[in-house]
Amino acid sequence: MQGEALQDAEYSSDVEQLLPGGITICQYTDAYVHNDGLFSTVYKANAPTDITIPSEARRKDRLVAVKVTNPSAMTPPHDSKREARLLVKAKCSFVIPLLESFVKCGGRFVLTFPFMPHDLGQLLKTGRLSEQQRKTCLRDIFSGLEHIHGLGMIHRDIKPSNILLRSPSGPAFIADLGIAWSEGDPASEPKDQKILDVGTTCYRAPELMFGNQKYDSSLDLWAAGCVAAQIVGLGKKTLFDSGDLGSDLALIKSIFETLGTPNLTNWPVSTLSSKLQTLSY
Repeated sequence: MQGEALQDAEYSSDVEQLLPGGITICQYTDAYVHNDGLFSTVYKANAPTDITIPSEARRKDRLVAVKVTNPSAMTPPHDSKREARLLVKAKCSFVIPLLESFVKCGGRFVLTFPFMPHDLGQLLKTGRLSEQQRKTCLRDIFSGLEHIHGLGMIHRDIKPSNILLRSPSGPAFIADLGIAWSEGDPASEPKDQKILDVGTTCYRAPELMFGNQKYDSSLDLWAAGCVAAQIVGLGKKTLFDSGDLGSDLALIKSIFETLGTPNLTNWPVSTLSSKLQTLSY
């Protein structure tokens, strides 16, 4: 345990200081861009004293992540307001806590979270996670999935970069529910007409590529299995390979080469069987 504490200290100081001079986003001050994407920009900022941060996610520095979304880029399945609703519904020790959400001037929807300095993807690239740290991460990921699946939710984008950690020794949190699905939520599709354009490259489950819109929480378990393979031994190498362009055909080929090619006997679902028949010619 002492060795892990020393290792944690190598990755980051327990207290990070933001230099004055960043922008102010409502009550959040000294905000600097941490990650900029198509659908949102995430800032690292100081939290006001009246913001309560759950103990499992609290850091001495009281830094927060302020996610400012881009409404013009929000096309299905992306929906930041649904994300906020589902985060409230999914509140637990293994899902990143939503501190608050509000509409900023200009109509931009903002979500704030405790700032997590690490994501699993970054840590896997170092190859320096101890056996105990790997076990803790696996426990937290699958505990979080058990919780959200029990609520009738599907994350739909489980991958290492969406697993955030306070330190390499944990705790680990499932994050980014921007494309999550939940039965009964007004912004989610009908359960038998779910959107297929979800997930990320080599973590996508076969049912997405074979057009099965009735998929369920097993979609997340497939992706989590791919992540678990990396945690246990593959590191930055992924279990399956979707090629340089991230194509479905390359991914299907990699899955079949790794696990074997299914046939109409061991994969009898009608929609998938018809696809397999087409591929066989």
